[in-house]
Amino acid sequence: MNQPQITAGVWSATPTPFNNNCQIDTVSVEKMVLHHLDMGVSGLMLCGTCGEGAWLRARDRRVLVEAAAKAADGRLRVAAQVTDNSAGRVLDNIEEVAAAGAEIAVVDAPYFFMNATPERRFHHYRDIIRRSPLPIGLYDRGAANPNSIPGEYLAELLAEPNVIMVKDSSGNPERRAAYVEARKARQGLLLLNGDEFKCVDYLQAGYDGLLLGGGVFNARIAWQIVNAVRAGNIEEADLLQKRMTDIMLRVYGGPKIECWLTGLKELLVQMGVFATNASLLQYPLTDECRAQIAAAVSGADGMGFKADLLGDFSREAALPAK
Repeated sequence: MNQPQITAGVWSATPTPFNNNCQIDTVSVEKMVLHHLDMGVSGLMLCGTCGEGAWLRARDRRVLVEAAAKAADGRLRVAAQVTDNSAGRVLDNIEEVAAAGAEIAVVDAPYFFMNATPERRFHHYRDIIRRSPLPIGLYDRGAANPNSIPGEYLAELLAEPNVIMVKDSSGNPERRAAYVEARKARQGLLLLNGDEFKCVDYLQAGYDGLLLGGGVFNARIAWQIVNAVRAGNIEEADLLQKRMTDIMLRVYGGPKIECWLTGLKELLVQMGVFATNASLLQYPLTDECRAQIAAAVSGADGMGFKADLLGDFSREAALPAK
């Protein structure tokens, strides 16, 4: 199997742009990809949690992947989450996204699983890994899903050559140590931290980069964190993490994250990337959150977030003529 050349750094588990009827907005998909390219993002993960993959119709997933792969045109890696409740259904999903242009299939724990013994969970993952026509990325949400990979089988699955990357959102130090140990034996295994509020610790532990749900807007700061840790400037990295946390809380609706996905999409609307803040999950958008987003995008907050968010990117100029 030919495996894509994947690189460390900052990846984005991007949200999905919809029109007002919650259908895929392919024009916004193109803008979204160009925006990621401007920020230097190494790869996109489509249809993840932030991408509402668990709730997308199969035909919408196909349209999304096709549009993103076409816009990317090989300039960044395109991964798609394919999680389902049986190995057979996951493998069908992998064939579909592969035909649409995805290069990596990302597998999370099943949404619904019966007779979930450790052995059966192990075989679920191993069957997918060994039979997949695409290389596999494992998405680990740890205790957030009781059907995650059993710890006693983690090393065995990570030794499979078709597993090429991990998005670790488990928040579990023991699993983090297991991933680092596995990577010592397999230098080709890419370890990406998925907890955007705790980037520095994972990078210090030896992770190769970050795969963030907020990567669509915080990638510039995230890259600065990566580079500061690589240079050994941990104090600077910690300050950058505080800055990134600040803008995320403004966008997500404060410490309770009450506006999460709608706030994120509203930010992208105000940045000129998305056309609507429509989502399938229908999080609220408070007046305070909307105002903080507007202040960040306009620069009225005086915090300098405008440059972090927009850089020098001109979306209209970047789009090809129709």
